[in-house]
Amino acid sequence: MTKELDGKIAFVTGSGRGLGRTMAERLAGLGADVAIHDMDWTAPAKYGEAADLGEVVKQMEVNGTRVTAVTGNIGDADAVQKMRADIEANLGPVDILVNCAGGDIGAAGGKPKPNNALDIPLEDVQALVNNNLIGTIIVSKTFIVPMRDRGSGVVVNLASVAAHFGVSDGAIYAVLKAAVAHYTRCLAKELRESGVRVNTVSPGPSKTARFEATRTVDPRKIDSSQQSLDRYAEPDEIADAVAFLAGPHSKFINGQVICVDGGLVLSPT
Repeated sequence: MTKELDGKIAFVTGSGRGLGRTMAERLAGLGADVAIHDMDWTAPAKYGEAADLGEVVKQMEVNGTRVTAVTGNIGDADAVQKMRADIEANLGPVDILVNCAGGDIGAAGGKPKPNNALDIPLEDVQALVNNNLIGTIIVSKTFIVPMRDRGSGVVVNLASVAAHFGVSDGAIYAVLKAAVAHYTRCLAKELRESGVRVNTVSPGPSKTARFEATRTVDPRKIDSSQQSLDRYAEPDEIADAVAFLAGPHSKFINGQVICVDGGLVLSPT
């Protein structure tokens, strides 16, 4: 694997586990020094992916890159400012920002119940807004302004395939991911003259530990070696798109949304 990100510093929110961790590992494999993040130090243990963030750091350092870890709520501006200070003290200014943290997680920590457009509890709506939209905006304001001032940087925001068609289950989450996709377009237009690129990846259902632990999984869609694209994504397949948008091969791509879903968006039912 070529070290096309050698000398770059990447920050991936929500990267102590799941898709975010796979993205961070991919960027590290391409030569970037990486800051990983989760809500708290032991978050990777929730679905058995690692004992804590320290273990994840050690596992990623075998790539020969520098790795550091930060914790905190992305919806808390003071916490995000501290993340930036810690990352810059340990690694330097961030060149690549991946806004991955979020999810269909309500106020109590699990999926909202009910989880449709009209009956979802208001406290769950507020939690979803903070986790998926306000948090993305706070992290962006904190880390992109220095990129704009330097005249270089790359941002990849994570939305969801659910942002691109109507749903009932998970409706508010889908609405907020659609907002993230359009926030990307607005950022891309605003930053175009500065040379900072902003794009979105919208994953389809992906085989993370959390996904398999919290959903009824269709066994017909588990096997990624099958010919059909009507299946769940491997985390590496999502990381491929993020790495492409973060790297030099996409240097003239800006303000775009790439669905990595095997074509689910074409026929969501």
